[in-house]
Amino acid sequence: MSGSTPFLFAPGPPPSGSDPLRAALIDSRQRWQDFVALASDLAFETDEEGRLVFVSPDTALGWPPGSLIGESPEVLLVDPGTGTGLDPFRPQVPMRNCRTWLRRFDGSLVCFTISAAPLRDAENRIVGARGMGSDVTAAERQAQATAAALRRAQVLDHVLWQMRQEVLAPNMMQAALEAVRHATGAEAVAVLDTLPEDPVEGVLYTAGIALPGALRAASALLGAEDPAPRTGSAPDGRALLTSPSFTRFGERIALVLWRAPGARAWEQDDLILASSIASVVRVVLEHEAIQREMARQARTDPLTGLLNRRAFLEEVSKRIDRLDREGLPGTLMFIDLDNFKPVNDRWGHELGDEALRLTAGLLRNLVRPADLVARLGGDEFAVWMDGADDLTASERAESLRRNAPAELAAMLPDGGPLLSLSIGIAARQAGQGEPVESLMRRADLAMYEVKRGGRGHWRVSHEAPI
Repeated sequence: MSGSTPFLFAPGPPPSGSDPLRAALIDSRQRWQDFVALASDLAFETDEEGRLVFVSPDTALGWPPGSLIGESPEVLLVDPGTGTGLDPFRPQVPMRNCRTWLRRFDGSLVCFTISAAPLRDAENRIVGARGMGSDVTAAERQAQATAAALRRAQVLDHVLWQMRQEVLAPNMMQAALEAVRHATGAEAVAVLDTLPEDPVEGVLYTAGIALPGALRAASALLGAEDPAPRTGSAPDGRALLTSPSFTRFGERIALVLWRAPGARAWEQDDLILASSIASVVRVVLEHEAIQREMARQARTDPLTGLLNRRAFLEEVSKRIDRLDREGLPGTLMFIDLDNFKPVNDRWGHELGDEALRLTAGLLRNLVRPADLVARLGGDEFAVWMDGADDLTASERAESLRRNAPAELAAMLPDGGPLLSLSIGIAARQAGQGEPVESLMRRADLAMYEVKRGGRGHWRVSHEAPI
């Protein structure tokens, strides 16, 4: 080829037999055209000015037939050049399998591997280029998806590793959010309870500074029932990402991330990762709820919901230390449900359980919410009143003595034993140093003195501390 003449497409009738060299050249190029049409998804040739003079097939990349002839290849390139200093349409040396993203006529992108070589004239000057390529879009996208999945797996593995270093659910959550924040380049990560109208009040956990403006803007992105992750921006330009989720207990929560103003926007891969992280967050919240429930059950009586004996003693010991520091008294009441066994034996455990639950309700209503009420076991109960002396406790005991029997009788069938309460009271003065065990012993003895004296009354222990 000489100059920039595209002999392959020279118009006119076939060459005569008087020019065998030209005929052989044109025949050779025709064979090349036929070969590349079969062996590649794209073949091209450019002239000395870099314009396309041959493209195969005619409708390559969805362009109308002949529309690319005479055009610069830059109309096909997503970005001029490949980032490596090599342009497959203007090679300076032969190149093989140059991976390049090209733009179709409809604007969509496809990936090609192109092999090309420069065309030179008799003086070794580059007067064009010739190349062919294969569409590897499916393989490239699969490779990208595999790489993205691997990156997500690495992030999730790192998050889970950080969580495994902790035992308690709150610590696990904090470790997870810190790992997510660093792995995603987020300025902050938060877990929201979506129930409160103001999302600032619904922040359950956060890593980084929980900015009210970003939280409110992120909350506005959450669809009512849509579990899909979403992206948006705050008024100050922070890039937002939200991913809602539901726990098995029906709580709707959301993972919220944002990047600082000017940082890169969230991409599709980030949304997929956020959805996976939201699932991890959901599991941690469920684990936390289970831990709370287990702790509650370990401290409460399952029948009445009151504190059990162990939890009651632990709490009273803490209260005594505080009351001593503040110079305040405290009073313990022991309450026994009289005639409970005959009632239980005559009408069955179901009615007996109802009597215990009713007694628990009477005791709850007797004291302030900050006071302690417990079922010690069987038909024995206890009450601790902060800052109350024996006079206050006596007034409460007298109220129980008068009112409780009638309420208990209302739940029983006629003709059976009547239920009443025997109450022992032991007050503790601040600074006396009386241990909990001594206080309980005094209240217990006072209660049994009532039972020996006829039941259904109350008594105050005035014995000196032991």
